[in-house]
Amino acid sequence: MSETIDIAQLQEWTGRTQTVEDIATAAKSAGLRATLDYDADPWDGMLFPVGHWLHFTPDAPQHELAADGHPHKGGFLPPVPLPRRMWAASDITFHRPVRVGESLREVQTIKDVAHKSGRSGQLVFLTVDHEVYASEELAVTDVQTIVYREATAGQQAPAQSAAERAALTPADTSEWDYAHVVRPDETQLFRYSALTFNAHRIHYDRDYCINEEGYPGLVVHGPLSATLMVDAFMRHNPGVALQQFSFQARSPIFDNTAVAYVGRRVEDGGFEVAALNPEGTVCLKGTIRI
Repeated sequence: MSETIDIAQLQEWTGRTQTVEDIATAAKSAGLRATLDYDADPWDGMLFPVGHWLHFTPDAPQHELAADGHPHKGGFLPPVPLPRRMWAASDITFHRPVRVGESLREVQTIKDVAHKSGRSGQLVFLTVDHEVYASEELAVTDVQTIVYREATAGQQAPAQSAAERAALTPADTSEWDYAHVVRPDETQLFRYSALTFNAHRIHYDRDYCINEEGYPGLVVHGPLSATLMVDAFMRHNPGVALQQFSFQARSPIFDNTAVAYVGRRVEDGGFEVAALNPEGTVCLKGTIRI
């Protein structure tokens, strides 16, 4: 049975703000470096472009966590009465680089709450603006879109196992300028969950994924896949400074899948980037400007 959505009540959260503080620590950067499989610091003492995602992490105590591992709703974020939550998109502007060790402050503002109906039922789109200041200078603006949706009745996981996914070869990338193939496995997902203090069970609890949410395996974090997309770009364009990065999540990626992170220059001088599964499906799509 569908939940009743009181969109007017949820829209009362529009305009709410909160400010959180942190430090761009060497430990966080070292953890990301290891998670992305580097032997040494590839960023020369600077924060990775989307390294702000590792900071300002949630700190809800255990008794405030829901069954899925997320904090209960109704604090800073509105109490959307839909059980499934996904980070669907970000539109990021980089105003200046951040050096490891700088003090950080993030101002979070709820910009919009919208209700729609789709093929999978009711959807609520939440837009949250994140302004990140480093040493009191605006460094990053990140407009994030979170989507809440209904649980799919009778959803069943496809029969494909992790071993079968691991046996698939990467997609054809001949139409792209470059490709960097990664197989996000259980360890990499665990490390990223630890770095971001993300307790959402779809990223580490295989039984929960299959039996409760109907997925065939662990779900690769949207921001981890977006991070891998930026990392692939920087591996093939060393020394560049990013001015803008945006992405949209279009299809889930599961553990042990050979994901081709690809990119190509487009006519306006920017770059089109994407994450392709072995079938060639665009699971994430985005743009980068330097």
